[in-house]
Amino acid sequence: MTEHDRRTFLKLSGTVLGGIAVGSTVVAGTRTDRHIVETKGRRTPEGFEVVHEMPGVKFSVVRAEASELASSKAVKNHAPDLEIRLNAPDVNESVPAFDADEYEGQPGDFLQWDKDDLNVPEAHETTEGEGTRVSVIDSGVLETHPDLAGPLNLDLSRNFTDDGGDHNPVGGDDHGTHVAGIVAADNGGGAGVNGTAPKTDLVDCRVFSGAQASFADILAAVVYSANVDADVANLSLGAYPVPRQGEGDFYGKVLNSTMTYANREGTLLVVAAGNDSADLQHDGGVISLPNEGAQALSVAATGPRGYGWDADGDGETTDLVAPPESPAFYTNYGTNAITLAAPGGDAVQKVIGTGVPWFNDLVFNTVFEYVDTDGDGEPDTRVPGYGWKAGTSMAAPNVAGAAALVKSTNPNYNANQIESALKRAASVPDGYDKAYYGAGYLDVVDAL
Repeated sequence: MTEHDRRTFLKLSGTVLGGIAVGSTVVAGTRTDRHIVETKGRRTPEGFEVVHEMPGVKFSVVRAEASELASSKAVKNHAPDLEIRLNAPDVNESVPAFDADEYEGQPGDFLQWDKDDLNVPEAHETTEGEGTRVSVIDSGVLETHPDLAGPLNLDLSRNFTDDGGDHNPVGGDDHGTHVAGIVAADNGGGAGVNGTAPKTDLVDCRVFSGAQASFADILAAVVYSANVDADVANLSLGAYPVPRQGEGDFYGKVLNSTMTYANREGTLLVVAAGNDSADLQHDGGVISLPNEGAQALSVAATGPRGYGWDADGDGETTDLVAPPESPAFYTNYGTNAITLAAPGGDAVQKVIGTGVPWFNDLVFNTVFEYVDTDGDGEPDTRVPGYGWKAGTSMAAPNVAGAAALVKSTNPNYNANQIESALKRAASVPDGYDKAYYGAGYLDVVDAL
């Protein structure tokens, strides 16, 4: 399948299920045991188990059946909680990884084209994110990773799911660990990888239990991020296509209220735009959430093709078929739906499996492998490592890290001022369609 054919296919792949959607990015369905409720007069509903109180907004999450909520005098409106399944671009399934021991001794910028193209080393001559706080609302951050143990705030990190665990990832899901590394990896004492803001205070908000996330848990994590004074919250997650009418209208109302509260409290919400190759500007009657929610800084993905391998067959590995600022094949787009574009990784799909290092075009950062260390045939240990992933999930934390740098150099800036600085510094690359960039391609140094 050519990249053009794939784009057409992905744009047509979404179907509605239970008020939200099944698509190439998420699968979602409703829960019958938990509801998001709009309360009257900011009262917490009595007589129900409150899962998330969400102080600051007029919504709560309770464990109850719909019939039980109908008679409550404290409930104005309600809808079932949603379960969301996150899927990354298919190219992520075929990439290698190093464990930390194999990688030991490599220079910190090894294979990190994204940090090089963004001139992050130059930005670090001004600030590394000191005095800021970034929350990562995702699948959990591995606290034993040598590049993340320093920036990670264990006291504030939380598990928002009901699986009984702590903030660390469940099973082998290293998505959040990779995202956190893009924001704040501190180079593990000289042998690891770099994040954009390695001296920020990193807060892990785990909302995924394995591959599943609850919409209500995500909302609660956004409110929590604001209430612990996070300057930036990164959400590399999303649901698309969500109908604008019916229950979709209620979910949008809840999301907008929550996001507006966070913004008002000073937390900039940086959100992945999604990996459906969808034109969000002209998709009529549906919406992508949370990146099209109120106050979201929506991020599209870019990436090189041919980084460190001979993509054009001329025998040279130093030239590129496409530069790092070119739009990735999978990224969502739309002139008024995208705020900024940033490195998220790209791929030449036809060469996957041919033996060339095509994965160099993806984003390289912190991961882990879930391995069997006791010989019983079942994985039981998360071994820190380094590897590649692509997606708007990787583009968003590049922006979140940059936002932390802007806040560090301008401590009095509110969320809107941080976003404005990033937008003013960005520009659309010559010869490319503005629909993929919004204000433009991230420029970290000029934003400072």
